[in-house]
Amino acid sequence: MPQIFHPSANTLARVSLALLFGGPVGLLSAGYLLMKSPYQTQQRVIKEQPVPFSHEHHVRGLGIDCRYCHSSVEVSANPTVPPTYTCMSCHSQIWSTSPMLEPVRASLRNGQPLKWSKLHNLPDFVYFNHAIHVNKGVGCESCHGRVDLMPLMWKEKPHTMEWCLECHRHPEEQLRPKDAITAMGWEPNSSTGGQAALGKELIRQNHIQVEQLTNCSICHR
Repeated sequence: MPQIFHPSANTLARVSLALLFGGPVGLLSAGYLLMKSPYQTQQRVIKEQPVPFSHEHHVRGLGIDCRYCHSSVEVSANPTVPPTYTCMSCHSQIWSTSPMLEPVRASLRNGQPLKWSKLHNLPDFVYFNHAIHVNKGVGCESCHGRVDLMPLMWKEKPHTMEWCLECHRHPEEQLRPKDAITAMGWEPNSSTGGQAALGKELIRQNHIQVEQLTNCSICHR
């Protein structure tokens, strides 16, 4: 009896079966990787701002504490960007005629705040309170990265639900003394047991109820 199918049909059948069963898995895997990629989370994307503000210059170069500009982080859910008069408290004397800072001077003259492009823009269904995190011992660096090394600001961490939950499940890994909240590059003292021992002690001191941190209502209200 003559052969009906060419020998290559065996290969075609195997490839077809592989695509039939492996295709959906591959698509799901690709979608998951894309969802976690910097392209989706917008990490290290520098957005255009009305003024090219350098955290590296102001924090590392001049030693300005985060709370000088973000003055409400310890008392408010919203850290707020600094009002124009905060900028002009220095720049009315320093670089007072710089063309680069004309938008700041115009903002003060016109009484119109500068329109900064948000980098950390959480969905409306997510509740995040800066004051609680700061007062419980979470440093600025934990969420925003080493801003003192950023000539222009970018989003360092993914700020996904998975990323937040990892910290809520193991808060001891991120806690630090309150006097080190704004310190960039801070490291725990290894002679006292390192981060593990310090974190457990701070959980006790700051009355952090770890068992409640993964409750949905903590972030979704």
